[in-house]
Amino acid sequence: MDPLSVGILVAGAAVAGWIDAVIGGGGLVLIPLIMAVFPQLAPAVALATNKVAAVSGTASATATMLRKVGADKKKVVSYVPIALVCSGVGAFLASHIDKEVMRPVVIVLLLVAGTFVALRPQFGQDVAKDRTLTTARKLGAVGLVACVAFYDGIFGPGTGMFLIMGFTAILAQDFMTSAVLAKVVNTSTNVGALIVFIAAGHVLWKLALMLAVANIIGAQLGARTVIAGGTKLLRAALLTLVVVMSCYLTFQQFSA
Repeated sequence: MDPLSVGILVAGAAVAGWIDAVIGGGGLVLIPLIMAVFPQLAPAVALATNKVAAVSGTASATATMLRKVGADKKKVVSYVPIALVCSGVGAFLASHIDKEVMRPVVIVLLLVAGTFVALRPQFGQDVAKDRTLTTARKLGAVGLVACVAFYDGIFGPGTGMFLIMGFTAILAQDFMTSAVLAKVVNTSTNVGALIVFIAAGHVLWKLALMLAVANIIGAQLGARTVIAGGTKLLRAALLTLVVVMSCYLTFQQFSA
């Protein structure tokens, strides 16, 4: 690679790490950059190489947020294996799923979620009075993790946002608390999918490790941005992500 290409990819990986740490969706930045610099690469190779960077950055941001914000250790431990297995299954089946069918469904889900947050300003800002962790809520959270992890393995866009929204609604907690749990689950889903990609030999390791370092730097800045900005920042980031991803996926759908 020439120095300019290296600089573009490193900068893109850092920006993607920041975005992933704040709300998710860094792949929208880094994957197109990898494909632009290496147009000859198969999509699976670009996805796998990006996944190494994403795992590294998200894990780094997760460690920082767990240390600074904290989380229920029992929840964290119980969600990790479910996320690993379900995302691995999704990644294994990814080649059998028609992306043209997936995109419209995800666009609708994004718009519904964004509209709900826009019309309910207090959602994710104030903690509900009834926070009793009933069996129904426990099962609902487990089901959420399983479904979103499977989706992340198959398709992926919006995983972090769907987790934050789901945890906030099911567990009756604020966006910040949900964001920490979402980071843990998202790290696990990335690892589960990455294992499948590595087994298939899709990773360009030299490029992936270089991008991983840059992604970690961006993720650390992003984690600190979230902690400083709190739930208001997360709400604004969530709504921004809905608009950007809806436009991006709609463009892909009609340009394919």
